[in-house]
Amino acid sequence: MVQVNAQTREVSLKVVYYGPALSGKTTNLQALFQRIDPSARGRLMTLDTKDDRTLFFDMLPVTLRGASGMTVKLKIYSVPGQVMHESTRRLVLAGTDAVVFVADSRRAEAQNTQTSWNEMMANLRANGVDPEDVPIVVQMNKRDLPDALGASEFAELSGASSSAFVPAVAVRSEGVVETFHLLLALAFRRLDRLMSIGETCRVREDEFLGDIFSRVDVAGTALPAAGVAR
Repeated sequence: MVQVNAQTREVSLKVVYYGPALSGKTTNLQALFQRIDPSARGRLMTLDTKDDRTLFFDMLPVTLRGASGMTVKLKIYSVPGQVMHESTRRLVLAGTDAVVFVADSRRAEAQNTQTSWNEMMANLRANGVDPEDVPIVVQMNKRDLPDALGASEFAELSGASSSAFVPAVAVRSEGVVETFHLLLALAFRRLDRLMSIGETCRVREDEFLGDIFSRVDVAGTALPAAGVAR
């Protein structure tokens, strides 16, 4: 779960990328990793499992500028998608603060997407995480394919009508940074709602996001150019 130390103004967040096999979770993490300033990221580590793998990296402590002096630590994981690794997915999901559900837009993968979504909901609850409370962004990946589902069909398919949706083509790095940005915005709002982090640590959402994404290359994305990694 989120760790906040108001006295030292430190916050640690765990982000998990979840979804069916071959939906683009690994591609997302690799693309995101490449866009983060090397001085602000840890090593991309891979845990190989039979037929799949788990990826992990962290954004090294980012100290926000301005009055807050707040330090943010981000730990970012993907989970293996193959059916046989359900126990690993449940373990990785433990203590998560925000989730990206990477959905395969192909109509032929609709059932696998639904099954993965249902499993994620069950695994969150099994870990004591309320799916209604934790921020979830649904990334509709592979939007370049001719048989891609529409956004309304995704909401109906997954039962995720209250979730945020972002279209993406992760292999071209399209939508990858936007997904991450939206997820962190929702994570900040949850922190502020639960712990009044804006008041206790004297930090606004735009400051929180601005300083983190000043270390991310946003060229070619829908985010402001001022966020290009320095």
